[in-house]
Amino acid sequence: MPALSVLLGAFIRPEAAVGALFFPSYLIGLREGLEMVLVVSVLVAYLVKTGRRQHLLPVWGGVAAAVVLSVGFGAVLSYVSSTVLGGPGQELFDAITSVIAVALVTWMIFWMRRTARQLSGELRGKLDDAVGLGLGAVVGIAFASVVREGLETTLLFFASAQGAVSATPLVGLAAGLATAVVLGFALYAGAVRINLSRFFTISGVLLVFVAAGIFKYGVHDFQEAGVLPGLTTYAYDASAWLQPGSWYGAVLDGVFHISAQPTVLEVVAYLAYLVPVLTLFLLPGRSARTTPTTRSEPVDAHA
Repeated sequence: MPALSVLLGAFIRPEAAVGALFFPSYLIGLREGLEMVLVVSVLVAYLVKTGRRQHLLPVWGGVAAAVVLSVGFGAVLSYVSSTVLGGPGQELFDAITSVIAVALVTWMIFWMRRTARQLSGELRGKLDDAVGLGLGAVVGIAFASVVREGLETTLLFFASAQGAVSATPLVGLAAGLATAVVLGFALYAGAVRINLSRFFTISGVLLVFVAAGIFKYGVHDFQEAGVLPGLTTYAYDASAWLQPGSWYGAVLDGVFHISAQPTVLEVVAYLAYLVPVLTLFLLPGRSARTTPTTRSEPVDAHA
């Protein structure tokens, strides 16, 4: 075992443990980005299939406006947290945004599990209605379909990357979004076919762990802001073997949010969220029992 630790440490040095910061952001970018890309693919494919190519430019205009608003929202969050606020005010702001982000991601993963199969039809119906109302409505449906995911991604990333002292989380988010765009284009072109039901299940489980960690750190921020007690009441102290600067400490903290010296309230919050949410998410849904084809349904953006 010591030999294995030395061997892994040689390849994953403490300074290279930024991968632990990279992975959660990459997952957020990939999962949320793929949802946005799939939405855009459905809209574009439907317009092309129905001979309405003249409406493609308004759709892309709505998508661009949603992206700009999402980036601007992230800039505002960062500015308010780092410049406008300070001390307990900043900690309280970060704590509140963390709780909101956890609520949003929890709603999102259950909503996607429940409605993914009907999403394409709903989008096509809304787009039909929008085309009948004119150019502004087409822009609006594209904007509304993307901006929700964009704002959600921004808030979730902001909460996940709090306290980072490097650009690694931002690089991870960008890499995840880039992967989602490439994968979405390949799906649209028919080059690949993947089981999206399985993908969203696996990524949903990983996001539950990410959300549990965000909730845990949100509780810690509430403690630092003086809203909650117990800032120095630790559940355990594993710093003797779980060193924060080590590769394994960084991986455990970055991926599963297992830190060396958490407070009692942090551990309670982590488990109180993780156990019930993960259990409910993994329970077979009603749609899975009534529509067994969900298990192996490939996705084709032209369908």
